[in-house]
Amino acid sequence: MSETLTHTGTLWRWTGGTNGTWHFLSIDGAAGEALSATALMRRMERTIGGFGSLKVRAAIGESRFATSVFPSKSQGWMLPVKASVRRAEDLAEGDGVTVTLEF
Repeated sequence: MSETLTHTGTLWRWTGGTNGTWHFLSIDGAAGEALSATALMRRMERTIGGFGSLKVRAAIGESRFATSVFPSKSQGWMLPVKASVRRAEDLAEGDGVTVTLEF
């Protein structure tokens, strides 16, 4: 059984170490709580991914992609947004982004 949620947030950039630059969308509020509830259930079933991640299918504009969301102590969950998606949807750091997640 899968769940679907829609969330709007601001695209932000993380730069660190030798790993380069990554762009994320924070998933918090009711959407973050739904992801946390799913993560708890999957932890109990022992089907949660590394780092406590959840596999999702994401849609931003016309772009569809498979990825994982990762828990963050300060920001709920973090959705990495690939460069190819940012280019296709003309997104930059600071832009408001609406994403639909299926998990």
